Amino acid sequence: MKIAIIGSRGYPSTYGGYETFVKELSERLVKKDIEVTVYCHRALYDVKPKKINGIELRYVAGLQTKSLSQVTHSFFSIIHACFSKADLLLVVNAANGPWGIFTRIFGKRAIINVDGIEWKRPKWARMAKAYFYFSAWLATKLYNKVVTDADAMKELYKKTFQADSTMIAYGANIRYSSHPELITKWNLERHEYYLIVGRLIPDNNADILLQGYIAADTKKKLVVVGDVPYADAFAASIKATHHPDIIFTGHIKEANILAELYHNCFAYLHGHEYGGTNPAMLKALAYGCAILALDTPFNKEMLDNGRYGIFFKKDIQSLSGKMHSLENNELLVSDMREKAREGITKKYNWDEITDNYISLFSEVMKQKNKTG
Repeated sequence: MKIAIIGSRGYPSTYGGYETFVKELSERLVKKDIEVTVYCHRALYDVKPKKINGIELRYVAGLQTKSLSQVTHSFFSIIHACFSKADLLLVVNAANGPWGIFTRIFGKRAIINVDGIEWKRPKWARMAKAYFYFSAWLATKLYNKVVTDADAMKELYKKTFQADSTMIAYGANIRYSSHPELITKWNLERHEYYLIVGRLIPDNNADILLQGYIAADTKKKLVVVGDVPYADAFAASIKATHHPDIIFTGHIKEANILAELYHNCFAYLHGHEYGGTNPAMLKALAYGCAILALDTPFNKEMLDNGRYGIFFKKDIQSLSGKMHSLENNELLVSDMREKAREGITKKYNWDEITDNYISLFSEVMKQKNKTG
């Protein structure tokens, strides 16, 4: 079987959730003798090898603008893949819903992983939100199968678009601290800082997290990992926050350094609001963190309704109050760290996830092609 994966920045990259997904899935598929081609965004790669770890790589351009770069890259990639020898296309991102028309025209079987609720994200203008809603609706009409990454997202698509989907979550790999000294570059001490990991965009509520931290008036530091790869007023305002104990690291590419920041934090703060299964919080579970998360259906699902974390409302006082509660109950925090890795159940295991995708590929290959 030959699979083409389209819609991420490419491989190898772990910049975001899609890229981590592509890496973990592709490497496992190749080991199971499935031929994989990953379409990479040409502008993001200075070096362009044709093959890495058994994965074929295709470099395709896109229009270099903030709003059109990735969706145009996906458009050109899907056109190319429709003329390739790929048996099946695995497309990520609901924004690529309209391009499913080409898979129908050319008789290519295709699956789309739709991820979050882009049409509700505050970072987008009204026209962009309308496009994402329309695109998600089209995805349910044009592709052979839609994949949602959380049970709550599956229900949302059923309610919003009257469309069935296959739920396959994202995963994380359990690990433990092995080089705690890596955090000393920021003068950090074990369990003496809070951690935020994610892009600095409104829907991740970095502003509320920072204001909640400041309101808590804690003696612990705050480490913010992440940025955005473009000029952005919201991100600039976040990074302009002046506080002696807030550390902005930017995006961290080195996996071991990022892991040690997780392993050694006092607690991980999660403000993501509109996605489904979130890779950053999965890492917090897999790396043994105490977790404070925004109260959303998706976060409740991931943390098993409070078994693996504590929830705060979307306001500064709620967050600062929960932070005070944690700092006054070290036994609770220790217990949360001990139990966190239990949250990486079969549902969030990459090997299980890969098997689920292979089963879905086989199911779609047995279907008649959707043609225009």
